[in-house]
Amino acid sequence: MFDTTLQKTNRWLNEATGVLERKDKHTAYVAFRATLHALRDRMTVEEVAQLAAQLPMLMRGFYYEGWDPAGKPLKLRTREEFLARIARELEGADDGLDPELLARAVFAVLDKRITRGAVDHLKASLPEKIRELWPG
Repeated sequence: MFDTTLQKTNRWLNEATGVLERKDKHTAYVAFRATLHALRDRMTVEEVAQLAAQLPMLMRGFYYEGWDPAGKPLKLRTREEFLARIARELEGADDGLDPELLARAVFAVLDKRITRGAVDHLKASLPEKIRELWPG
C-alpha cells in the first residue's frame, strides 16, 4: 500500500515538474501543497472530503496538514485573492516561484488524474476568474 501511494505521488509530482519545466520534485511538492491548501480553504467541508478521496494517500496527508475547518470556506472570489493565498503558502519557500504558474501546473495534473466528475464538480465550485486557471 505504501509503495503504491509513493509511486502514484511520484507520478503526479513528475507530471507537475514537466508542466513547470523544472527538474526538482521539491518545487512540484510546493506547488501541490500551496495550491491544494488554497483550494481546500475555499471549499466546504464536504467538497474538501470529495477532493481528498481523489488524491493519492500521501498527497492527502499534506492536503489536510494544518487544516482547521473553522471559519471556512474562505471567500476567495478573485484570481488575485486565490493567487495571494498560494503566495502566503510559499513564504519561506524557494523565492521566485510564480503562484499562477504553480496553480496552473497543479490544475493540469488534477485535470488528468482525478475523475471527470470530480473535476467538473471542483471547477463548478470555483468562481469564473479562478476557474480560468484550469487548462482548456
